[in-house]
Amino acid sequence: MAYDTYLAERIRQYFTEQQLNFFEKKMMGGLVFMLNDKMCCGIHFDKKRNCDLLMARVGEEAAQSLMSRQGCHPMEFTGRPMKGYVSIDPNGFDLEEDLVFWLNHCIAFNPKAKIAKKRKTK
Repeated sequence: MAYDTYLAERIRQYFTEQQLNFFEKKMMGGLVFMLNDKMCCGIHFDKKRNCDLLMARVGEEAAQSLMSRQGCHPMEFTGRPMKGYVSIDPNGFDLEEDLVFWLNHCIAFNPKAKIAKKRKTK
């Protein structure tokens, strides 16, 4: 499996407890959690770091200010950082209070996030 199923269950449980209308989508070799048809957060296994990472969509402004948090670094897939997203190493989300911190930032940014344009099918 390409991502940590236990972490996925922790996120799923928190979103359910918060009574959020979300769905999951396998994407980018991992799993993303969609809220209001927008990517909110996700999980994937990073081969370079050899660990599972939490992907957090927090917005450009918050991403810069949160970079000093333990385990937080720019999210990169193609060698370039993705604006408004950060990745968090396990030492930054292992504790429940740390995971909740990140999920709350993702949830708070979600209303401001733009919906990705749908690709036209041929």
